[in-house]
Amino acid sequence: MNKELIIDVTATNVFIALIEDKQLVELNKDKNNTRFSVGDIYFGKIKKIMPGLNAAFVDIGYEKDAFLHYLDLGAQFNTLNKFTHLIKSNKTRLPDFQTFKLESDLHKDGKITDVLTSGQSILVQIAKEPISTKGPRLSAEISIAGRNLVLMPFSDKVSISQKLKTSEEKGRLKNLLNSITPKNYGVIVRTVAEGKKTAELDLELRSLVEKWEKSIKKIRNANPPKLIMGEINRTSAILRDALNASFNNIYVNDESVYKTLKEYIVSIAPERESILKLYNQPQPIFEHFGIEKQIKALFGKTVSIKAGAYLIIEHTEALHVVDVNSGNRANTGVDQEANALEVNMFAVEEIARQLKLRDMGGIIVIDFIDMNKPENRLAVYKKMKDVMESDKAKHQILPLSKFCLMQITRQRVRPEMNLGKAEACPTCRGTGEIMPSVLLIDEIENKLSYYITKEKKNNLTITVHPFIASHLTKGIFSIKFKWNRKYKKSIKIESNSNFNFLEYEIN
Repeated sequence: MNKELIIDVTATNVFIALIEDKQLVELNKDKNNTRFSVGDIYFGKIKKIMPGLNAAFVDIGYEKDAFLHYLDLGAQFNTLNKFTHLIKSNKTRLPDFQTFKLESDLHKDGKITDVLTSGQSILVQIAKEPISTKGPRLSAEISIAGRNLVLMPFSDKVSISQKLKTSEEKGRLKNLLNSITPKNYGVIVRTVAEGKKTAELDLELRSLVEKWEKSIKKIRNANPPKLIMGEINRTSAILRDALNASFNNIYVNDESVYKTLKEYIVSIAPERESILKLYNQPQPIFEHFGIEKQIKALFGKTVSIKAGAYLIIEHTEALHVVDVNSGNRANTGVDQEANALEVNMFAVEEIARQLKLRDMGGIIVIDFIDMNKPENRLAVYKKMKDVMESDKAKHQILPLSKFCLMQITRQRVRPEMNLGKAEACPTCRGTGEIMPSVLLIDEIENKLSYYITKEKKNNLTITVHPFIASHLTKGIFSIKFKWNRKYKKSIKIESNSNFNFLEYEIN
């Protein structure tokens, strides 16, 4: 499988597209120069205790207070709370983390009022970004993610990823990490650690421990709300989690981001440095790799599948609804049951892709085409389980009901990705009034004349819709040729398919 990462850096946003065999399978959008908040560790203050919810609201500096449930405090909360209190109260000497005595685990059936009080300072980590009208979701079970390992302070367990298949490798990694993990630390071994040598894992473990111990020193002089440890940016986080031997190329169109990513790749996988490439062509990077066209086709309400079938995708506050339609296939002479099974099987692959692409979370209800045979409903259910195996978000899939409805719950950590595919009317530009198209060329020339004669500009470039570019450059004695002779300047014509029909730009 050919896997590529395409990164489009604009003035306001960073778009990160994951391509598998030229197909867009994942798209992330992040505000430029902002942090990736999931994973950030804050020193916050309890604003309000909610006994009825067995939860508390915490001020961590967001517009809306963050939500912390009792079950998200973690088994080691008593130890974490005592340790942070000692750091805050002892201004001369920090307590030694590895000799610190662990407190007893928190009871799972306890009450929030037994451990927290209003106004109390607390160390927390963001588990979910603010979504819709809700503030961030927090956890007090701190974890620090690396490429191969996840460090768990105040724990003493070594856990191995269930995706590692061989018991021999699981045993090797468990024995290895048990022998090198410092006291009062736990570790989760990620799937990519398979086959890694002791030296590499030991180096990463030491760097994670050092990162944690440097960060907690900030608590001593911190007044909540205060950021204690920030996650790496989203681009680097995706690289950390996704970079493996199957990655073929990474393209980025911004030199500063290119240098940052190069340093990061050298630090985590120096042997993969050559896959990073700086894109510096005049054509927009997403247009060059065919991503712009896929976004327009995939983010609308209607999504085509195969052979005339299509999906209708609707979003509400409570859930997402996907309706599978056979389209013009319903008129074919194929048996109805066989036709329904075939379309549903096609739909399963596209639905799994759409869930990742739009990062749809919460409850998803899928209305498949009716099938009478139980074995066919079971086949669709099994296929959905198979194609969703590669989805890193936690999810649960229920079998189809007799009405061919399937329910999926999928972990929601960020707001759903929803890019508008509709464009402004190419003639009226959304105003309802149009300029006579016959005057477009005259208007362009008037602007061109102004820039050349009044502002004395040279080497001008006119960017227009491809149809207009063709009209301006057609023939030996083209309009472009006549302008060059008339103004005695070199005028360049460029096309951009993202432009409306009557849109143009002169630089």
